Amino acid sequence: MKGSSSGALRRTRSAALIGLAVAVSAGCSGGDDGTKGDPAELHDRLPGVHSWTAKPCTLLTAAPPAEGFSLGSTTDSASPEAREAIGEGGVRPRYRQTGCLADLRGPDGAFWKLNATASVYEAPEPARHAYRVKEDLDRAHGRGLEKVHDTAYALPTDEGGRPGRTLLLWNGDLVLTVSAYAPHGSTEREARKDLDQILGNAARRMEDGLRDHDTPSPSPTP
Repeated sequence: MKGSSSGALRRTRSAALIGLAVAVSAGCSGGDDGTKGDPAELHDRLPGVHSWTAKPCTLLTAAPPAEGFSLGSTTDSASPEAREAIGEGGVRPRYRQTGCLADLRGPDGAFWKLNATASVYEAPEPARHAYRVKEDLDRAHGRGLEKVHDTAYALPTDEGGRPGRTLLLWNGDLVLTVSAYAPHGSTEREARKDLDQILGNAARRMEDGLRDHDTPSPSPTP
């Protein structure tokens, strides 16, 4: 029985990761309400050129956070001042950060939380380096890293007893971190499907909203 339940849990986790990859990679086009990904889209998007915004929360208001959920109060956290990162070979690349903290209401009226932070770099290579360093650290510390696709991964997290999930995504000159937290008293296992749907939708909308659609995609970094 133990082996059977372990196999079922692995299958559930695999299905959740596939669903998250679908939501992350799907474009904004489609005939649904924007709360579901396209099952045909299982690959990461082409690298893009992105711009900083002072109103990141507006990027999340076009559709519900997930099926059955509604967006509550939101708080923009955006500074136009450039920051310096630690790059390869002593280089200190500059980037600007913008983010949104939001309250969500679930189908049963319970409150969930969402936090999305975008770091827009001056070039793709420093963004790639920052993403890979964070990925290596999360893997080295055994934080339960699960690959979504080659340029995105998810891991379990917790905030004051709220079970949650965090998604990290790299695309071109952008590094995006999205975290979602379920209500107190729930478990990560029972909230997993909704958490992944919230993460995937928020990441897709933030990336697409910050993307300059009139600028050709840069050459992918190996």
